[in-house]
Amino acid sequence: MAVNLSPPTAESLLPVSGVELGYAEAHIRKPNRKDLLLIRLAEDTHVAGVFTQNRFCAAPVLLCKEHLAAKKGIRALVINTGVANAGTGEEGMHAARKTCGHVAVEMDCTARQVLPFSTGVIMEPLPVERIEAALPNCVSSLSETNWLAAAQTIMTTDTMPKAVSRRVIIDGQAVVVTGIAKGAGMIQPNMATMLGFIATDATVDADVLRDMVHYAAAHSFNAITVDGDTSTNDSFILIATNRARNPPVNGEGTAEFHALRDAVTEVATLLAQAIVRDGEGATKFITIIVEQGKTHEECARVAKSIAHSPLVKTAFFASDPNLGRILAAIGNAGIADLDVSRTKLYLGDVLVSEYGGRAESYTEAAGSRVMKEAEIAVRVQLGRGKESATVWTCDFSYDYVKINADYRS
Repeated sequence: MAVNLSPPTAESLLPVSGVELGYAEAHIRKPNRKDLLLIRLAEDTHVAGVFTQNRFCAAPVLLCKEHLAAKKGIRALVINTGVANAGTGEEGMHAARKTCGHVAVEMDCTARQVLPFSTGVIMEPLPVERIEAALPNCVSSLSETNWLAAAQTIMTTDTMPKAVSRRVIIDGQAVVVTGIAKGAGMIQPNMATMLGFIATDATVDADVLRDMVHYAAAHSFNAITVDGDTSTNDSFILIATNRARNPPVNGEGTAEFHALRDAVTEVATLLAQAIVRDGEGATKFITIIVEQGKTHEECARVAKSIAHSPLVKTAFFASDPNLGRILAAIGNAGIADLDVSRTKLYLGDVLVSEYGGRAESYTEAAGSRVMKEAEIAVRVQLGRGKESATVWTCDFSYDYVKINADYRS
C-alpha cells in the first residue's frame, strides 16, 4: 500500500488545450488491461525532454533523442507498457521506428514527429503488430479529459495512478500545468523505471522550455530513489502547446519565467514523491536533508549514500533505531576530508549524533518513537559549508523482494 498517497480523481485533473489522450488494450504482455497510450499534440507545440543515462538505454529512448534533435515539430507521443524494448539491439530500433510509422499514419504526420516510449520487461521483443492493431482504438478515444485514464494506462507495478494539476497566473492569464507519471521500482536518480509527462498550455520559447525541463528534473525526478537501480527507459517530457494567451515566456530571470518554472517543478516534485510513496512494498516515506556542505554535489552524494543503503532501508522497515547504519553511510559517501567531529545527525526532531558519537541527550525511546512514523525526516549537518540537498526515498520491505522476484510471471 502506498504511503499517505491517495489516487487522483478525474475532476482534479485539468485539461490542457492542445493535448488529447487516447488509450487501448493492446494485449502487449497481459490481457484485459489498458497498456497503450496515444497523445496527440496541436501544431506549433514545443516539446523538450531528459532521459536515462544508462548506457543500455532502450531503443525508444535513442529514437526520442533523434526525433527531438531533428526539430521537425512533435505531433504525437505513443507509450506502451509490458515490454520495455530495451536490450533488443537492431531489432528493437526497427520495432520502435515501425511503431512511429504506424502512429504517423494515424496522426497524418511524419514518423520523425512521433516520440515512442516503452516500459516493462527488458530483453523481450516489442509486439509491434499488437500496437498497430490497437492504435485505431486509441484514436477513437482521444480526448482532452482523459488524463486519469492515461495515468492508469502507463502503470506497471504501480499500485495506483499518479497525476497532478496546477493552475498559475502568467501575465494576468490563467495557465494550466497537468502531469502524469509511472514508477515504483528500479528507481534511482539519473533519471529515476520511470516515465513522466507534463503539459502546459502556456506560450513558452522553445529554448526556455529546454532549460525548464532540466531544472524541474534536477529538483524532482533526479532527487528520488527507491532501490538505487537506474532503468534503461526513464524519460521525462515537458510539453508546451502555446495555446494560452500569455505573452511568450522567453527569458530566465523574469517573474513570468519563475512562476511557470515553479509550477512545473511543483507538479514534477509531487509526481516524483508519489513514485517513492508507491515504491514497491514501501511502508515508510523518508526525506533525507543534508546541510552545511561545501557543494550541492557532495550533499547529494551523502543523501544518496544513506538512501541507497539496504541496511538503512531495512532498519526503517523494522522501525529499528539502528542509527549507526546511517553514520556508516555518511562516512562511506566518498568525502575524503570529512571531519566527523563536526557532523550532526537528526532523526525527526531528535539529535542522534554529534562530535563523532552518540549525542548525550539521545535516548533509544526517542529514536523508536520517530522510526514508527510513516513519514520520517533524516537531517545531516556536515559542518563544512552552506550548501544543501534533499533526496526522497522509502524503506525496503518483504514485499519489495516478492514483487521483484515475481515481476515476469
